[in-house]
Amino acid sequence: MIKGCRLAAFALACALPLAAHAEEIVISNYGVTTNGMPYAVALAKGFFKQQGADVTGILTSDGGGTTVRTMLGGNLAYGEINPTATVIAIQQGADLKIVSDNVQTVAEFIWAVKPDSPIKTATDLKGKKIGYTNPRSTSQALAILVLEKAGLKPSDAELVKTGGFGEGIVALDLGAVDITPIPEPLWSKNKDKYRAVVRASELLPPLDNVVGVTTGKAAAARGDFIRAVIRARRQAVDFMYANPDESAGIIAQAYNLEPAVALSALKNLLGSHEKSGVRYWSGGEINLKAMNEMMRAQKIVGALKDDPDWSKIIDESFLPDDLKKKTN
Repeated sequence: MIKGCRLAAFALACALPLAAHAEEIVISNYGVTTNGMPYAVALAKGFFKQQGADVTGILTSDGGGTTVRTMLGGNLAYGEINPTATVIAIQQGADLKIVSDNVQTVAEFIWAVKPDSPIKTATDLKGKKIGYTNPRSTSQALAILVLEKAGLKPSDAELVKTGGFGEGIVALDLGAVDITPIPEPLWSKNKDKYRAVVRASELLPPLDNVVGVTTGKAAAARGDFIRAVIRARRQAVDFMYANPDESAGIIAQAYNLEPAVALSALKNLLGSHEKSGVRYWSGGEINLKAMNEMMRAQKIVGALKDDPDWSKIIDESFLPDDLKKKTN
């Protein structure tokens, strides 16, 4: 009788649909920078499981090549990485594909000064010291674009390496730089101490920020999981726009932020598309124009040498049908 029950149970188990395989994904700078905020919402609200992806944890990394190595070394099916690091890795032989275009602007960037600074606009940057994090970084590339938009050359100002955004604030306080980038959510935490001069959302065009990436192996074998992650992230983005207060509470906990700071950062970014028409967090549709703008910026600082062949790098087949071929 017991043997018969075991056989019946085994047969029933075999007949039932297989449960989604539990696993992790890797998101550049998750818990620190704003790009990864939708994943916190998706995890807390159960959107991953609703969409069929049993994501049990979100790995973080320092971004760029570190995220690529974490993804490849951990045999992970999905990661969110900045496009330049992705392109460079592919050009060096990594078997990766861009499957979604997740953050299409750099609206989190704000260049700020001390309250009593004579700098009022970007045109006042001539002869000034502008902080940036590290050579060939996005902050260095964006500083040059800010100067371009002001009608200035890179040589018209002095770019000063600070080593990080927090270090840039210290350099500003000490007078080592005249202006420095303070991205969200760091800006919302410090906005009462400094004055914003340049907001990327108002001065710069959409520049691609992070993309969804998978490996060739996962693309062939884990398509359903990849599609489910993309759908869950999109669901979280829609939820954030519709429910900013609740979303801010989730983000505050995941990012270890004061609720007021999380809400301020979230609302700033949710409303950042008023001039460009391009939302900070997208549903995943590909924006080639924003990608090419970022590649141009990275070539200026020597982070990228050769133009990417997007036709060989991007795979839109994992996107929901209504988001496919929406390149612009």
